[in-house]
Amino acid sequence: MDARLLCSTLTLLLSVTRALSSAEDGWFVKVQPEVRGIEGYPVVLPCTFGHPQHSQHSSLQVVWRLGHGQGATVLYRCTSRSGAPTCEPGPKQDQRYRLEGNPREHDLSLRISNTILQDNGRYYCRVEVQGREHISFEDKMGTRLRVEAPPKILGLSVEGTEQSGYRALCQVQGSPLPDVQWLGPDDLLEGSLLRPLAQGSTGHYHTVSQLRDVEPGQQYTCSASNPLGKEQATLYVLPPQPPLSLAGASPPLLLLLSVSLGAKVLLLVGMGVWMVQGGALQGLSCWRK
Repeated sequence: MDARLLCSTLTLLLSVTRALSSAEDGWFVKVQPEVRGIEGYPVVLPCTFGHPQHSQHSSLQVVWRLGHGQGATVLYRCTSRSGAPTCEPGPKQDQRYRLEGNPREHDLSLRISNTILQDNGRYYCRVEVQGREHISFEDKMGTRLRVEAPPKILGLSVEGTEQSGYRALCQVQGSPLPDVQWLGPDDLLEGSLLRPLAQGSTGHYHTVSQLRDVEPGQQYTCSASNPLGKEQATLYVLPPQPPLSLAGASPPLLLLLSVSLGAKVLLLVGMGVWMVQGGALQGLSCWRK
């Protein structure tokens, strides 16, 4: 046991010595711990590095990854050759990513265009020196990218049967996760969130709220809000209609009218007709304008 403990101690000391040696040699990688962006706009993840002034290298390779370890995804890779004015990416490089900085000036900052909520995550910047000795440096903490987005109502619908009752569903997206409220003609109604919100990372910005005991002949408004804005959609439910003919009972109709209310404009999103047969909702037909 003593021999194993001694061996582990020596290994740890050797690792610490190597780390200190790298720091003393003047190598470092510096990143920003957290960056915030808005959905649909570009964002820059800062990353700089330093090395001894007397070092001369034939080429530098820059690598940006999303995530750490075996599950990491390489998002950007380019090579800066000696004397070349730019860092050349590979032929299959996603054009949403490009190097904002110049590796020859020790700047490896990454630009992400048209950010989306799925860009949320931790990014790692790495520089590899390709010369007589292959040396690489990376910041182990990474940069946490938080993409925020105003509320967006993705869908508003009604489901259920005449016997069990109807409920309204409001599907919402946003970051931070929007607060959802239901409004009746005269007062605030009590809704509830469906759980689990979603599978995977989308659950952080995607949710569904339900309103039980929806009655024909009434209107219900779903209101979603977060610090970036507010959006509303209103549901009009028409009462069932009597059969149009005696030969074969026609199903009653429910009319669904959805109106999306932005910060400054009122937009008609869609209109559909729910068919009820045997007391159950059968389907929906939508028209976009």
